[in-house]
Parts: sequence; structure tokens; C-alpha cells
Amino acid sequence: MKEEEVNRCQIQNWYPKFKSLTIKTKFHQLPEPFISYLTDDSGPFLLPNSVTNEDAMPNRVHNFEEEDDFHVPEGSDDEAKPPLKLPSFPQLEIEIKESIVTLGGAIFPKLNWSAPKDAAWISPSQNLSCTCLNEIALLFRSSDSLIHDLWNAYDSCTDKISSRPQSFFLALRKWYPSLKPEMEFRCFVKSNELVGISQREVTTFYPVLVNEKDLLKGLIEEFFEDNIRLEFESENYTFDVYVTKERKVKLIDFNTWFGSTLPLMYTWEELEEINGECDELELRIVESRRSVLPGLKTAVPYDYLDVSSGSGWDQVFKKAEEEFENENQWLDEVA
Repeated sequence: MKEEEVNRCQIQNWYPKFKSLTIKTKFHQLPEPFISYLTDDSGPFLLPNSVTNEDAMPNRVHNFEEEDDFHVPEGSDDEAKPPLKLPSFPQLEIEIKESIVTLGGAIFPKLNWSAPKDAAWISPSQNLSCTCLNEIALLFRSSDSLIHDLWNAYDSCTDKISSRPQSFFLALRKWYPSLKPEMEFRCFVKSNELVGISQREVTTFYPVLVNEKDLLKGLIEEFFEDNIRLEFESENYTFDVYVTKERKVKLIDFNTWFGSTLPLMYTWEELEEINGECDELELRIVESRRSVLPGLKTAVPYDYLDVSSGSGWDQVFKKAEEEFENENQWLDEVA
């Protein structure tokens, strides 16, 4: 993989060409002080001082100096310490707010390549929906996924000369709360041939996909031939799409072939062996509850899960086990 292939997958680079096929997006080049804020872990986790008085955590106590257990005893060393200075990015905050308003009042954010999906657990909304800079900063500062963009984007390149992109861009993508995770798919392109399609959310069994598998494969294959194959400049890459209820295909993202890109229902070894000109194109989905891939997608760190007897997650696990046993019994009966 070459650096130029990685650079083509930056959203600010591919969006202008594919604008009519994808989600409406606004871009802001991020100033270096904000990048330093994202990468600085030398002090406490502080959200920016908002000039528009918008709080990322409105239901939580943020003025900790008013808490009873925060009072500092007279004469202590801490009493002489100056108050912490909050970071502030007033111009960026105002510009971002204006863009969010034009996009309908809510967006989901991403950097050049990645979105902070692993940090959704910390958001008051429990998803990536944001309405202001502070909510974006909360997700970005809490995300391990963005480390890829900030430090490791070129690690898999055979001609690596860069440690980071020249500029970082914040992409504000219009938020659609009604999108269904089962209708997003990852497509794998090798030597300009579509060699595989995978269900994007592989930790859940969606019966509707079993019934519509052939239809969905045909729609995605046609979309690739009509809109992507001759337009995207790399020969080997992946792209994600969403199929709407009107059975229209929308482009979501481009990603590199291999590197940090997940192969989902495939393995990279399998994909490398597929001959796009000879082998039949396959759409792989989770065919039953028994074929769900290992791993629990909760958007919450495992340390936050209470799995003790009687807890909410304990009941979830028991219910899943019961459904699995019932399905096994049904399969035995029809065998």
C-alpha cells in the first residue's frame, strides 16, 4: 500500500467528486492548537470554554468547585495553585455551529479517515449525534480510534515518509436518526474488480437480510459499476454503502485495502485469493444467530459492564442463551 492510496481515502479528498452520491457534509480545517488539544494527555481532561454557552454534558455536574467534597483546607499546598485555564477555540466554535445549523441542527463528526465510534458510550445521547463543538471534543478526546488518524495513518505504507497528514479536517456529516445498521455494507475492490461484499454490522443477526440478500447484492454491484469503478483512482480499496428503504444505494466512505480496514465477514487471506474476473461475487451476511461473529458491540468499555447476577447485562446474556438454545431445538426438529 502506498501513501497516495491512503490519501485518496481521506474524506475531504474524495467528497468533491462523489458529493451527489453521499451524505451532505461540511468541512473545517482544524487549527494546530486544536490538534495539540486532542493529543495532549499531560493534564486533566478539560472541555473547551464555550463562547456560545453550550455544554456537552448538561445533565452532569461540571462546576466541581461547588461540590462539598472539593473544598480545599486552608493552608494546604493546593490552595495556592492557580485555577485551571480552560482551552478555548471561539472562532472554530462559531464556524462549526453555523455549519451544524445549515445541516439541520445535528451532525456526526469524523476526522480525515475515522469517526469516534468507540466513544459513543460517553455521549449523553449514547451515539455520535452532536450539536456543538464541545460534544465533538468530548467524543474526540475519548476515542482511541482517532489515534489512527492523528499518529498511525501511514504505518502500513511501503513508501512511508509521513508521520501524519499535512492538515487535519473536521467533517460534519448530516445526522439521520432513522438509519438502520443492517443496511450498511462494506465492499472490497481488488484490481478494479468488486470481489466481495460484507454486512457492516456483524454482531447481530438481521432476518431481513436473508430474504433480500440477492436483491441487495445486485443493487450494490450495479452502483459500483455505474458510479465507482471508473471514478475512484486506486485499484485496491474498500468502500462502504447504505441501502435506503427506497432501494437506492448511498456512498458512506472509502477505506484502504488491508491496513487498518476490517474485513468483517471475510479474512484478508480469502480476499487476496479471489479472482474477480472468474469467481462469483458473494454478499456475506450473518445467516443466523449461531453465525454472529465473536465479540460484543455495546459502545461501552467492558469495564463499565455490570454482569453480576441479576444485573441488566446478566439478563441480556441469559436471554441470548435461551434464544440460541431454542433455535438449536428448532433446527433439530426440522432436520
